Amino acid sequence: MGVAPAPAGPVQDSERRSPGRPDPGPPGPDRAHWLRVARETADDLATDAAAREQAGKAPVDEVSRLREAGLLALLVPARSGGGGADWRTACAVVREIAAADGAIGQLLGSHYFLSWSARFFADPARAARIERRSAAERWCWGGGLAHQEPPLTLTGRGGGQVLDGRQSFAAGVLVADRLAVRAVRADTGEPLAVTVDPALPGVGVDGGADVFGQRLAAGGSLEFDAVPVAADDVLGSLSADEDVLSPLTALASPVSRLLSVQLRLGLAEGVLAEAREYTRPGQWPWSPSWPAEPPRDPQTLTAFGELTVLTRSAAALADQAVDTVLAALERGEGLAYDECAEVSVLVAMAEAAASRAAQESTSRALDVVGARSVSARLGFDRFWRNARAHTLYEPVSHRLRDVGDYFLNGAHPPFVLPA
Repeated sequence: MGVAPAPAGPVQDSERRSPGRPDPGPPGPDRAHWLRVARETADDLATDAAAREQAGKAPVDEVSRLREAGLLALLVPARSGGGGADWRTACAVVREIAAADGAIGQLLGSHYFLSWSARFFADPARAARIERRSAAERWCWGGGLAHQEPPLTLTGRGGGQVLDGRQSFAAGVLVADRLAVRAVRADTGEPLAVTVDPALPGVGVDGGADVFGQRLAAGGSLEFDAVPVAADDVLGSLSADEDVLSPLTALASPVSRLLSVQLRLGLAEGVLAEAREYTRPGQWPWSPSWPAEPPRDPQTLTAFGELTVLTRSAAALADQAVDTVLAALERGEGLAYDECAEVSVLVAMAEAAASRAAQESTSRALDVVGARSVSARLGFDRFWRNARAHTLYEPVSHRLRDVGDYFLNGAHPPFVLPA
């Protein structure tokens, strides 16, 4: 299942090119540079991950670490002041960060999707302006474009438009410099993607949700009371009608899902790496019960073997999904709707596999480590809680249903965007 390669031909002007094409301007740092930066940042986050998660404070400092590392502007073209990286690199960065801190991995993944939303929904010139400003002011993006009831409403008033309503959950809003949200036109009911400055009068952010996992993902609710919205802040339509939905816009759904795949894989790989480290002899001299020899118990070895195979298999499917999504973005508007459906189904398969890897690994790692895993000092429980919180918000059953419906009936997966 894949997408045909892009047809040969010259790269068009940067204002009209497909979002998946390499930026024709001066190159930014290469992929190896960004992967090294991601590893260094992840190592920094890992040193106090358990303590920070237990404290549960808004991740202002963590976002500052991402900002100073240059990771917030990773996907912005280098000629616009960004990192000039592609989605393959962005996915690898999210996975690396999530292995150290799942909540910050989710926050960063949401930021990448929302900061790139103008490329999916707005005209190229407006998207370029938004990207330049986002890079220059080093914005962190939050919000969500998922359907909700009742919806936010956009109403004409005094020659302009105002935004009203409440969004019960939105990602990253406690630390966001810009919001991207879904609203419907009060007169026509058309769903639109809208950007909002959270500092405007009439915008309220509430982070009072008492969640057991992903505590540092900065999620919360939003209130809008007659917030003015300029014409330039309305990116475009979110209609799922194929008469309105372009092939490129349709790819927004699998791209958002692909980031969820990386988060789940990161959680699985992160807990296995920590469990392996903690089961090695002599790591914790303060514990007299710590084993002095390498683990030889057949059940322990089998469990690590099973979880490693499960996670590596999910990672291989995820890599295939990344390749397919990148090829589809390269095609852009030349992609057929049937090809969009193939892309969405492959990403759904990858998300289902990554979900199983994350839930199995984060749960069974506690059994492998044994009674020592209850120690708050070790913080093993955060992996399980983060994986469960994320998979409850994004149930894998939906993805499996989409795969089954496509396999049996040829039905295209629905156009669904993340909260």
